[in-house]
Amino acid sequence: MSCPPTYPSNLGPQLMESSLETALALTEGWASAFEHGRTPLDLMRWWGAMSDRREPEWASPNEVVLECPVAALRDFSQGSRKRVVPTLVLPPQAGHSSSIVDFSAEQSQMQVIRAAGLERSYSMEWIGAQQDTKHYVVGDYLAFIERSVEHIGGPVNLIGDCQGGWLAAIYAALHPEQVNTLTLAGAPIDFHAGEGPITEWVRALCSTGDMGFYQGLVASGNGVMPGDYILGGFVAIKPENEVAKQLQLLANLDDPVHRRRYAEFEDWFKHTQDIPGDFYLWIVKELFRDNKLISGELKVGGQKVDLSRLKVPLKLLAGATDHITPPAQVFAAANVTRTPKRDITKRTTSGGHLGLFMGREALRDHWPPILTAVADLSKAAPAPETETVRAATPRRRRPIPAP
Repeated sequence: MSCPPTYPSNLGPQLMESSLETALALTEGWASAFEHGRTPLDLMRWWGAMSDRREPEWASPNEVVLECPVAALRDFSQGSRKRVVPTLVLPPQAGHSSSIVDFSAEQSQMQVIRAAGLERSYSMEWIGAQQDTKHYVVGDYLAFIERSVEHIGGPVNLIGDCQGGWLAAIYAALHPEQVNTLTLAGAPIDFHAGEGPITEWVRALCSTGDMGFYQGLVASGNGVMPGDYILGGFVAIKPENEVAKQLQLLANLDDPVHRRRYAEFEDWFKHTQDIPGDFYLWIVKELFRDNKLISGELKVGGQKVDLSRLKVPLKLLAGATDHITPPAQVFAAANVTRTPKRDITKRTTSGGHLGLFMGREALRDHWPPILTAVADLSKAAPAPETETVRAATPRRRRPIPAP
């Protein structure tokens, strides 16, 4: 690794504040545990609950209808042939399962989409990288999105969450005729806007433009970016959150509801998946380091990604306390498209990053009006003509059948 971690001056106070908050969380958590009179047996139960991670599942009825080595298309339509423009969700892709968009029966973005009248709804599922897919690049993902839209029958309402958001924006710029509306939630478009710690780390680790640090991470994974590394990075940004979460479990060890909700989240958060190394390095260089999406310099397969080609209704959702994607990075999309101001919606939740996709406030107060507006722009679409194409190869999880 030829790029040493020389940290920017404004990162020092952030690290000190985080360390103090971590120490405070640790002190308060242990005090709470001792107040509950925890025994050595309790500590063994606590450790077991923290260590027992299982592969997360999708909560709602759906089936895989299309698949490639790095992604699958899940159909949540439950047989609906309602005359409405179909909706396609591109979930986050940062080392975790795509099932965050269908996290649980009570917290499901997919269910909120259907409840708004967008019954013909689909979601991508990003599949973890293997040795035979470590050289996949952004063009391979875009090709599968294009194939999926053709299967569904475009144009579609495209919804992109976090990393899925900048990928949705790239696809929309390359294929504007296939997009009816574009919704971006917690999605960085201007990667250098606001005060995001991820951008600060990239600047620090590549202060001379060298990619050696990130290339070293991929090399240590034999050509893939290990999901465990990405998880470690997220934890390092806010270590006090991790400490508080584990000590809250200890304090509430006898509460079955708390243990169930803890297990649901940890199964999603800690069951990681790898990312193709070539794709990951492209993301760091072209987007996080060089910010080419907002500058108009980005090219994919020799084709310029020009966001000014977009004129479709634009819905933007950000979190006021989002430390992964500050609101300014999301709302920058409004300044580079040619969507009329009257067709641009900006909403801000009071919460953080993950809450945008599965938080109760976002799903109750923000997604319904956004999706209702999308539904009003999606009526009288022709029914799909394509027949269901079931997965030809065994899945890692069996699709959930409709009741």
